[in-house]
Amino acid sequence: MKVSDKLRQAEDSKQPYFSFEYFPPKTEQGLANLYDRIERMARLGPVFVAVTWGAGGATAQRTLELCSACQGVFGVETVMHLTCTNMDIAQVDAALEGAKAAGIQNILALRGDPPRDAEYWTACEGGFSHAVDLVRYIREKYGSYFCVGVAGYPEGHIESTDADQDFEYFVAKVEAGADFVVSQLAYDANVFIQWEKKVRARGITVPVVAGVLPVQSYQSFRRLVFLTKVAVPEALRERLEEAKANDQAVKDLGVEHAVAMVRQLQAAGVRGVHLTTLNLENSVQRVLEALGMGEAAMKSTGRALAGQAVTGQAMTSTAERRVWDDFPNGRWGDARSPAFGSADAYGAMLKFDAQGAARVWGRPCTLDDISSLFARYVTGEIASLPWSDEPLRAETERIGAELARVNRLGFWTLASQPALDGVASTDATHGWGPRGGYVYQKAFVECFVAGAKFGSFLSRLQSSASRVTYYAANRQGDFLTNAHAGEGTALTWGVFPGRAVVQPTLIDKISFLAWRAEAFQTWREWAAMFAQASQEACFLRETADECWLVNVVDNDYKQADAIWELFQ
Repeated sequence: MKVSDKLRQAEDSKQPYFSFEYFPPKTEQGLANLYDRIERMARLGPVFVAVTWGAGGATAQRTLELCSACQGVFGVETVMHLTCTNMDIAQVDAALEGAKAAGIQNILALRGDPPRDAEYWTACEGGFSHAVDLVRYIREKYGSYFCVGVAGYPEGHIESTDADQDFEYFVAKVEAGADFVVSQLAYDANVFIQWEKKVRARGITVPVVAGVLPVQSYQSFRRLVFLTKVAVPEALRERLEEAKANDQAVKDLGVEHAVAMVRQLQAAGVRGVHLTTLNLENSVQRVLEALGMGEAAMKSTGRALAGQAVTGQAMTSTAERRVWDDFPNGRWGDARSPAFGSADAYGAMLKFDAQGAARVWGRPCTLDDISSLFARYVTGEIASLPWSDEPLRAETERIGAELARVNRLGFWTLASQPALDGVASTDATHGWGPRGGYVYQKAFVECFVAGAKFGSFLSRLQSSASRVTYYAANRQGDFLTNAHAGEGTALTWGVFPGRAVVQPTLIDKISFLAWRAEAFQTWREWAAMFAQASQEACFLRETADECWLVNVVDNDYKQADAIWELFQ
């Protein structure tokens, strides 16, 4: 059934309705666990679910596989995202024919970000410069078979400098044959309400669903705002700043704000909301329960378990399956979680254009240039790197001097944390989780090491193998570790009143290798910002081919500074 028909039926019922959005997980275990999650969430009664599409078709196979399961196995009307960026007509047709074969009639037509190995956004063969071109093509070739949706931007597209012109682009997409609209997320209900009035005043009558993303963690929220420039009400921003040291409090605030926002939308006559789940379940279900929406949410079970993480053991209840991965910490969450890698699921890594990249990161031609760049970042002289789009967190201040030293020596750090031994969960810098607990963490450093330095560094790691766990890989796929096969290494854990030990962050072979591919690809992205034969581009490609990515965990968290002895 076409989503536009279901949306009109929902509107005619005069009752509130909702839909969900998921992204294709990075790991096979994550995909398997997402199927389990979607099966439960389908019982809540979404009008449809949507699955994102990786830039340039990067997730094409997994997106189609996930869509097919949602449509055919779980029986939920499914919308497949489809972008035209850097995809030729054959790729677009293959995606559409695949959707058709799977019984999927609903497509969200997007321009999308460039794929990670592309220098710039480029139109595909046949003139797919914008989403409107994709809408026209689908209509011209497939007639009315597909129900086509488009994105709406209540605050304007992030690349737009002219709000009026941006709105005209939106109108053109609808007039080209769109059947429904899903809006970009907003944190201020009034922003959407005023924009929808403008849409209706223009004579657009297709269903419009408001995008809502409950805040899941302080860091993911901060990154989202940084990348999208979405407006945030000052009251919400201030409350999140106050709660940022308490992960459960942040989630609770995210649920509270989403509930208040949806109620405000409903009071203004907006019945439909599109909930971006980030492949997590608990917050979304709590929002629906508070709103009295969703059959299963109205009879939610196990709320006392909210915020617990259950890892490394059997999950015996629905409540446990809802919350076991509620506190993933970026890519350091459990690779079995459907939400693993959520920080990279929406949008490309590099947000600068070539000129901006050269202005901030310079024109590196030597290893010393790279060392200097990384040192400037860890000392706060510059606010980003190709691998990190925001400044270092406050917790790194206690190891700042060592980070500066090792980067100048040629160990180019991508991630790090100090050892902690029973810090209060309410600590403003290092605390997380519910109040009344204590948090612990092992010192770790992840860095690139130039090929000429790697051999001696590996020898030091091997001589410290009784205390240190390491993972190392290069771009060619060579992999070295002293970790036991199939086992992960906990990086962070917490002990809280009345709860099992919580392990929200860990490293294992699966998660390390998933990140390895992206980490090395970023070298290529950076190189592509220079002319292909330039000295800078050649140097960056050569460096990527020769260096190693190394992750080092010091398991003796009682010896806070011992890890730095390895970096000489």
